[in-house]
Formats: sequence, C-alpha cells, structure tokens
Amino acid sequence: MCLTQPAFGQRVAIDAVFLAAAVPAGSSQLVLDIGCGSGPASLCLATRQPQCRIVGLELQTDLVELANANAARNGLSGRVSAIAGDLLRPPRALDPGRFDHVMANPPYLERGRGSRLRDPAKALATIEGEAELADWVRFAIAMVRPKGTLTFVHRADRIDGLIANLSGRCGELTIFPLWPAQGRPAGRVLVRARRGVASPARLLPGLVLHEADGRFTAAAEAVLREGAALAF
Repeated sequence: MCLTQPAFGQRVAIDAVFLAAAVPAGSSQLVLDIGCGSGPASLCLATRQPQCRIVGLELQTDLVELANANAARNGLSGRVSAIAGDLLRPPRALDPGRFDHVMANPPYLERGRGSRLRDPAKALATIEGEAELADWVRFAIAMVRPKGTLTFVHRADRIDGLIANLSGRCGELTIFPLWPAQGRPAGRVLVRARRGVASPARLLPGLVLHEADGRFTAAAEAVLREGAALAF
C-alpha cells in the first residue's frame, strides 16, 4: 500500500492499522471512518476486506484531498472516499443509521491538557477541539445501524470516559489492550461495541507489540505487514 501524508503535522501511526484490523467488516458492508485523516485506516481495511466500502469524514480539507488521492493511487477510489465535514454539523451526505460499522481514532488529549502545540494541524489531530470525546461517541452511535459495530482506538488512561459514553446505548463491549511490551501497562486500547445490543462486556488478552529487544512481535507483524485481522 502506498500512502502520501503531509510533510508536517500529525504523522500516521500504527494505531490506524490496528484500528482497521479490529473492524469486522464483511462483503458489501458500508463503513464510516470518523476523522479519517489522509486515509490510512480506510485503506488498510479496504485492502484486507476487498468487498466493503468505506466513507471517511475529515475536518481538514487538505487531508480530504490527500485521502482521496491515496485511494486513487492504490486503486481503491471505487470503494474508498473521503468527504469534508464536522461531526458536530454533519454533511447531509451522511445519513444516520446507514453504516454497518463505524471506526474512529479521536484526539487523545482533552482540551486544556498537555502542552500547546505550535503546529495547528497536529493540534487538531491530537487535542480535542470543539468536539469532545462524548461528541465523537454520540455521532458514531447515530451513524451506525442497529446492532452494527463501533470501534475506537484510544489512550488506555481515557478508557473510563469512553466506556461511560457508550454505556446504556451499546452493549457487547469488548476491550482489547495493546501492550507496548510484556509486563508493561497498555498505552492504547481498542474498544468495540454494538448499538442496541445487551450482551455483557469482555476484556480480552490483547496483543503485545514489542519483544524485549524492541522488535515487533510476530503477532504485531502479522497485522502491520500482512494485513491480518485481530481476533475479537
């Protein structure tokens, strides 16, 4: 897969690859990628599941152009497209309850927390703006069809807020930690839930990313290099 991204600002990280690997999209299903950026998660999912279609929503118009160019460059423009828009004021092209799956990589930092970033584009990607985490979850729930899935990747230390915003509206909550190395606390978690389902929550073993010498584990390589799906 070939991906062009901005020379400055927020760079694509492995989080997007693992997010795509956690989405259980099937043939001919429709997926919404909220905050799609230059399209890494959308492209990864479309490559792994050749029959699904993905629509990306992105606030920054220059990234929308990049995402669509990346889709074309990889021969995926027929199934992957990005549109410009704000989740607080969604474009009319996005119909509520239309999508089989929704995936999102929200900004990791709460507004007013952490150091101020000089790069406005990077700040938009990493620090919550007008839309807070609760808004991201609310929009995702509105967009997915009943019994459809929502998948988020987020910081492990904000899992309480993510779960709280899903509680009462979604069930079959599944938590999949990404451990940086054996014996170290998880820095990231994948959280998947289904709208309008009452099944109990599950905490999975997750995946260890690195060996003691810093190399990616075989399980991580399978996702990053071979396009494997995560076992939820």
